[in-house]
Amino acid sequence: MGLGGLVDDSSTVVFAGGGTGGHFYPALALANELVNQRPEVRPVFIGASRGIESRLLPGKSIEYSLLPVRGWERGQILTNLGVPWALLKSFLSAIKLHKRYNSKLVIVTGGYSSAPAGLAAVMLGIPLVLQEQNAHPGVTTRVLSLWAKQIHVAFSEAISHLPEKARTLALISGCPIEPPEKLPLNRKEICEKFGLDPKFKVLLVTGGSQGSVALNDLILRGLQEQSDSQQTFFSKWQILWVAGLENYELLNREVNEIEDCSRIRVLPYVDSMPLVLKLADLAVSRAGAMTTSELLAWGVPAILIPLPTAAANHQELNALAIQEFGAALYMSQMELTASKFWAEIYQLTDDDQTLSQMASQAMKNSKPDATSKVVSSMLKLLPEPRGD
Repeated sequence: MGLGGLVDDSSTVVFAGGGTGGHFYPALALANELVNQRPEVRPVFIGASRGIESRLLPGKSIEYSLLPVRGWERGQILTNLGVPWALLKSFLSAIKLHKRYNSKLVIVTGGYSSAPAGLAAVMLGIPLVLQEQNAHPGVTTRVLSLWAKQIHVAFSEAISHLPEKARTLALISGCPIEPPEKLPLNRKEICEKFGLDPKFKVLLVTGGSQGSVALNDLILRGLQEQSDSQQTFFSKWQILWVAGLENYELLNREVNEIEDCSRIRVLPYVDSMPLVLKLADLAVSRAGAMTTSELLAWGVPAILIPLPTAAANHQELNALAIQEFGAALYMSQMELTASKFWAEIYQLTDDDQTLSQMASQAMKNSKPDATSKVVSSMLKLLPEPRGD
């Protein structure tokens, strides 16, 4: 648990969302903006002990509680037998936490870790606000939408997947992110921080908060095949490769075995995505909602390769929506080979006009004010501050 002790009866807003970065970071962005707009409000996080929030929250100056809830694991029948019990136990704990915190409002940003706090809010009659990042809402959002006071979605496509009763509440607000702002470091300083050359363009490779073995293998196989096109690419470009914590050591060794790896920088994880997004001239990425929203907000052209096992195929829907307005190229992992993928990379990185057009479309279709809009809206449900 984070900052301890009983919470007083001032306005307390509970944020529930996590498991992965795509659900956690929108909640964090909303919490930061909430304090910016209403400094007297106390934000509190309720998450999962197995989620990414268990690693990131201890470094934040915010109160939090972690529950034993866990998500379903594909093909793990015995492991999944414990999921209902963990959910029930977490639900009962969330009820106690809401009473302890005297919660006035609950914000759910999705993921398995948000279900207990959301369901407990419904049980206790606490106003509930949902924020859905994906083009296809997750199970938690779809269920809780029947009792929500507000529903904010990032994609218009999400509305048709909600229960009919909930659709009239849905507002297309965008995905909450930490808004692009002037960074204290310039390009040269950021390049030095990551061991890059400021004279070269940057291809950013990221598989999301957990990394992607399949994406890493696709990139690596192409790099291991020497060609004239590769030499041309590295005469102008360099690679910043966020491999994922579990994949880093092995991948870094394999990259170091490549004959000329001086233009490739492999990292296990990046805590400050704004820094790398400021550098990126093109990104290769999964199509999670948080990642795609950040790419749009920073005007970064992208090649999106959705995770084929994502729930309800939501990453593919995200990628197709962004490709439709010209900010990204969608490629299916199931139909992709290393040679086909790298042929597209070489063609795109040699076409400044197309990259410029894609960047322009990304900026045009981004919603950098999504965070402030969602917070301004949800504050209508929160009691006004008491006078002294």
